[in-house]
Amino acid sequence: YMTLCQLEEPPAEPQLPDTPVDICLEAAANAIALHPERELLAAGDVDGDVYLFSFRAAGPGRQLWSSGHHLKSCRDAAFSADGRRLLTVSKDKALHVLTVEDGRLETRIAKAHGAALNCVLPIEQHLVATGDDGGELKVWDLRKGSAVLEARQHDEYISAMAVDAAGKILLTASGDGTMGVFNIKRRRFELLSEPQSGDLTSVVLLKRGRKVACGSCEGTIYLFNWNGFGATSDRFSLRAESVDCMVPVTDSIVCTGSLDGVIRAVNILPNRVLGCVGQHLGEPIEQLAVAPGGQLLASCAHDQKVKFWDISSLGSMVVDEYRKKKKRGGQLKALSSKAVGSGEDFFADLREEQEATAEAATGSDSDDSD
Repeated sequence: YMTLCQLEEPPAEPQLPDTPVDICLEAAANAIALHPERELLAAGDVDGDVYLFSFRAAGPGRQLWSSGHHLKSCRDAAFSADGRRLLTVSKDKALHVLTVEDGRLETRIAKAHGAALNCVLPIEQHLVATGDDGGELKVWDLRKGSAVLEARQHDEYISAMAVDAAGKILLTASGDGTMGVFNIKRRRFELLSEPQSGDLTSVVLLKRGRKVACGSCEGTIYLFNWNGFGATSDRFSLRAESVDCMVPVTDSIVCTGSLDGVIRAVNILPNRVLGCVGQHLGEPIEQLAVAPGGQLLASCAHDQKVKFWDISSLGSMVVDEYRKKKKRGGQLKALSSKAVGSGEDFFADLREEQEATAEAATGSDSDDSD
């Protein structure tokens, strides 16, 4: 079902010597996850299939196993903290626990929720949180196979979740524009933030847990102080159509994926768009994943590819708090040689690629009609 891009057929972007070869899929992946210790990548696609790949620097990877247990689209995947299990959730409302070594289905909760599942988050060794399209959150004890916390506080889908280092406070981002706060230890709901003007699509912890950042469908990042969850402390509008997914790279830097296919590196407090890490030309990005150590970023999009990006330079970047912000419409710096062009040329390259694709499609249609 899946093959790796061969070296004799180079991808559109040049491969860096130390980045793995793109993984080409036969169906678009909704979910990817990177192993906490080993060079392993899990991918779940729109057909419900889950795959595990090994990858290596400067070379192609290898498919280790596949699982077809989900009946509908696999929407999220996450490795357990010890790296021995892979957790997946699906539109079919099921939560699966697979063994990493051989892909064996260890646990299946068939009707975990009443609505399609959208996200999964390991909390502790036996505790797992799931969120669905109806706004319901559940925290499961896998030893019992039952939920120890159930709450429906959101009016719309839960898009993402995050938990603090102590495993005590769980945060949810929702399509109703609010962030939810739940106390796992006390098994209770705490509060909802004030609603924002657009869907919240992601939630991450930064600044050693003192700040929370939420991405939105409007391209804005909303910031909250820890223990000040009711109202935002700051907001930052990116030059982007949306922030569909977001992952922390350092204590102050996140990478965001957008509808325009561009992966941006963004510094939080001071708020700056640092530049472009990479792109899936004209294809909306579904998910991002960071390898341990923050040296490598993986991304998946509608182009049916998983791409890898060298982000090692982000850890050493220093942002001057007093440096003037660039004017709107200014240049977007390319942060890797795999990022197409830079500045206005970067977006020109995107437009040219899209126009060429459109022309090719038009020509193909004309040939067919003849």
